[in-house]
This record gives sequence, structure tokens and C-alpha cells, in this order.
Amino acid sequence: MKVLLAVIIATLVWLTTSPVPIEPVAWDAPPAPPLEGPYAVNDRLAAVRRVGRGVGMGPEDVEVARDGTVYVGYEDGRIARFVPGLGSPEVFARTGGRPLGLELDSSGRLVVCDGHRGLLRIATDGTVEVLAAAAEGLPFGFTNDLDIGADGTIYFTDASWKFGPEMKARDDVLEHGGNGRLMKYDPATGGVTVLLDGLQFANGVALAPDGNSLLVAQTGSYNVLRYWLAGERAGTHEIFIDNLPGIPDGISSNGRDTYWLALFTVRNPMLDAMSGLPWLRKVVYRMPQFLQPQPAPHAFVLGLSLDGEVTHNLQHDGSGSFAPVTSVTEAGGRLYLGSLTQDAFGVLKLPRP
Repeated sequence: MKVLLAVIIATLVWLTTSPVPIEPVAWDAPPAPPLEGPYAVNDRLAAVRRVGRGVGMGPEDVEVARDGTVYVGYEDGRIARFVPGLGSPEVFARTGGRPLGLELDSSGRLVVCDGHRGLLRIATDGTVEVLAAAAEGLPFGFTNDLDIGADGTIYFTDASWKFGPEMKARDDVLEHGGNGRLMKYDPATGGVTVLLDGLQFANGVALAPDGNSLLVAQTGSYNVLRYWLAGERAGTHEIFIDNLPGIPDGISSNGRDTYWLALFTVRNPMLDAMSGLPWLRKVVYRMPQFLQPQPAPHAFVLGLSLDGEVTHNLQHDGSGSFAPVTSVTEAGGRLYLGSLTQDAFGVLKLPRP
């Protein structure tokens, strides 16, 4: 009995006092909206077709060229190119890090947010060039996603300067310390400007069709912000859509009337309940990972109007779903879905509202 008591006491001391790399900040998570109405559970993503099985793990983002060529980045640093008419994909480039967001520029070069190496540009022959690895003296920690303006300006996020991909997004979300940044890269000067800082795991980026504003997803705050680039409100920002029913990840524009938002999973009641209890988040961090809040296997994609209204609600709940969905790209009458853990990317015929 004495030995058991000593073990219990030692465990409690360890759970409450051992050092951890996070310094949690108290915040007030809003009550999650119910999965009904515009968020009603459905199985519309059950029809997702898995493409490229066996090529690599973790196709986090998918970029589609005008000719139908598909570029996909994998966790081992490879970027594969799926060319229409060819039987097998080819290795287009190796970044030496972890490619996340992908976007083709007007010259056909692939611009990449690499979680380890920073903002990269890959020539048509596969040569990799580092465009930027720091801003205002602070190195990037988790370069995440991007979009490119008509003038070639690259807008991109550093999800967390403090916690890189090797420590996972979980660390930054549990801390809620505002370590994310939204930035722009000027191709004429090679300079990087910070547009917004203090973001809660700055994730997906999407320019508005008119180029006057852009959206940035805050994974840790369950919302999407709109940052104004032009007009009377230039340099200011506002909430575009708030209190989402899931954890926002990648976002893209179809260039006309719809933003596509990937939700990594539905909200976790335990995680929300701990929002105002920093000490408890430290305790949970010390626990074995299987005892920590886990993402539910729930594929979730929203289509949003240019005013932030829900126009599409696509879901599939269960172990067989294409989850987690981390990016959504519309091209050629289809949606292309990326995932952090799947062994294929997803393709779905463009659904009706």
C-alpha cells in the first residue's frame, strides 16, 4: 500500500510540476455550434475518390495546373507531379523539408511553403530556391500556406514561429500564445513584410477574386480573418467567419464566387473546456499522447460565399472517411482534397450547393 501511494504521489507531482515547452495562455473558447442547419451532418464526402495511393504519405496540399497536371507534396519532402496521360507520377522536386502549401505562379514555377525550410520557389526543371526564411529578424518556424497576387506578390503564413512541424500543431494550439504571422514577399525586392502577427496558428491563405483583400485561417481560434489590401480599409482586418464547427485548416478561392475551407476535424469538447485553464493544459500535455484530446475521423469541407455565408456543407463521419482534410482546391469541375495523414489525395466531382 505504501509503495502504491508513493507511486501515485510521484505521478501527481510529475503531472503538475515537470517542465513542458508550452506556456499556455487562458482564453474563452465560444460554445461550438451544433452540427445542424448549415452544418448538419451528411455523407457528401463519402464519394471522394482516392488518387495516388502508394506514392507517398501526407499529401497536405494539392495544386492543379491549367493543363490538368497535379502537384502534390509529401511528408518525406518529395513533390510529385501527376501528368495527364502518363501512367505513373514522377518526382518533380525534393525540398529537403516538409512541403505544405503549394501554388503555381504566372511563369509556371511552383511556390512552396515548406514547414522546415521556409518560402521556396521551384523552377520548371525542379531546381529549388529559398526565397525567404525569416521576417524582421525572426526565423520562420512553421511556414504553412500561400496565395499569389496578380502582381506576383506572395502572401503566406508562418503558422508558429515557436513550434515547428516536428512538434506538431498540437503544441501551438495547446499554448494559444499567438505565435502565428501573415506576411508578404515582394518579388521585386526580395523583402518580406509582416502584415499581421499574434495569430493563433496562422494557416490557410486565400486572395479575394478582386485582389482587394485576403483571408487567413486561425486554427487555434476557430475562425477566419479578412485582411484588407486596398481601399479605405487597407491595412486593417476583421473576422470573416467566426466560431466554426470544426478546426480550420487550408482555404482557397475558386476565383469567382466561392472560398473552400477545409476543417481538420470537428471541435473537441475537452479541448474547449480547457481553454480558460492553462494549468490543466500543462497537465494534459504531460500525459501520454493517447490520453490527450484526439481528432475525430470526420471529413469536413465548407464552401463560403464572398460575404462569409455557408453555401456548401460537405461531410463524412467515420473511420472510412477521407480525414483529416487539410486543403481544398477547385479545378476543372472537381474538388481536390489534401490530407496530413492519408496515403492518397482526394478527388470529388464539384458538388451542387
